[in-house]
Amino acid sequence: MGILEQSQQSYYSDSSDFGNYQFTSLENIINQFMVAYVGEEKIISKASRTDVAFHAQRAMQELSFDTFKSVKSQEISLPPSLTMILPHDYVNYTKISWSDSAGIKHPLYPTSHTSNPFKILQNTDKSYDFTVPASVLVTNGDFPAGTTIQTGGNADWLRTVIAGTPADDDIGVVNNALTFTQGGNTLNGTVASRVYAVWQEVDVDGIDLLDLSVIGTSAAAATGKGSGTVRVGLSTLSHNYTVTNPNKANNASTNHTDAVFDLFTTSGLLSLVKFNDGLATASTKTLENIDVSAHSTVYILITSFIENFTDSTVAASTNIVDDITLTYDGIVNNLQSEGDSTTWTSYKNHNENSNSDIQDYDYNESIHELNIGQRYGIEPSFAQTNGSFYIDDLKGLIHFSSNVSGKTVILDYISDSLGTDGEMRVHKFAEEAMYKWITHAILASKFNTPEYLVARFKKERFAAIRQAKLRLSNLKIEDLTKVLRGKSKWIKH
Repeated sequence: MGILEQSQQSYYSDSSDFGNYQFTSLENIINQFMVAYVGEEKIISKASRTDVAFHAQRAMQELSFDTFKSVKSQEISLPPSLTMILPHDYVNYTKISWSDSAGIKHPLYPTSHTSNPFKILQNTDKSYDFTVPASVLVTNGDFPAGTTIQTGGNADWLRTVIAGTPADDDIGVVNNALTFTQGGNTLNGTVASRVYAVWQEVDVDGIDLLDLSVIGTSAAAATGKGSGTVRVGLSTLSHNYTVTNPNKANNASTNHTDAVFDLFTTSGLLSLVKFNDGLATASTKTLENIDVSAHSTVYILITSFIENFTDSTVAASTNIVDDITLTYDGIVNNLQSEGDSTTWTSYKNHNENSNSDIQDYDYNESIHELNIGQRYGIEPSFAQTNGSFYIDDLKGLIHFSSNVSGKTVILDYISDSLGTDGEMRVHKFAEEAMYKWITHAILASKFNTPEYLVARFKKERFAAIRQAKLRLSNLKIEDLTKVLRGKSKWIKH
């Protein structure tokens, strides 16, 4: 209900949630419904709170799509990949545009004339190739610029959390290689480096044996510290790989041991290669016939630490990993992809401002061929230079045309208002519509409910939703007058 529990002074001085009085929470809707509509001598004699909560959430979802003001927006600088990730609570978009230096939004139009289809791997004679290429098994194994390495989320590689001390510790991509910068620290009374880990999930469904190849560099030993050790191999990640302190009293890290690589080759060797020569020069190591036949998913695991630290004040060391490849010579049962489709590659590389296939003639040009019916019925998506886009719902990406590259892209989209607790609130203009929706839903789902009662509340729900739409449309007489004046209508006041 509408009871103010906040003083004006605290609202204007301390609050960051301005305008919240116009909303009521979903929890309050449920509580008030249970009090007013459920019980003896009421419309609904008996209903569980669970049922009411379910129908209340369904009402929020449905009303969010065309009644509530549930439009959200996100803004990004479009990366070179020309793709934008769909928001985590995305249901549908309302508008996609880019903004210029003056902050003016330029609408982008969807195109249905292109897509990013699954590109089937083919042999030179164009027959289907069922072998698994290394580029498919490992994502960014050569660590090009732009490779993402994060502690969570949708990243190319995941990593352990970097400790705050020593301050030099870091994991990143430098000169197209994965680098571990590690110093010494007093850990449980003993000077040592932490043992960091980086990993990536690999789909090995239908694969029996894998061959591993890695380029690695072991940091040179110096006064106060030993040489660097970096291990690369395959693991099921069944150990606690997130712990980085090897001297921890309880649950110490085991990342510095060979045993964390718990898969084996056909000859019984552990599935890892090790770089610890301390020469600070790159070398290539391989391991063949790693048995993954019992698994559908394994992980490439990379661990790094510095041996025999005795002085925590000496400079940090750097271990390096590059060009990780997994190869497989056999045949799998599933079609293999050759990466991005030719269609998508051509679309994003095509310069729409200088189209070589369709000449960009001015309307004043005396090109008679273009005047013989070819301009009639032109599509708006082609009759503009703002750019275009299409949405790949399967991969959760928005793909943009090349002339949007580097621009500030704005996505206005619809959510279902159930993404977070803070979103589960209803505008007071639509509160009655929520009650009527829940009432009709419960009556319609109860056995032996009189049909006339269901029909009555179906009509009342429709009327309440219609009234909520009118209220939330926020139409003002001044706005209507302005529009009509713009249409050269004489308005008397």
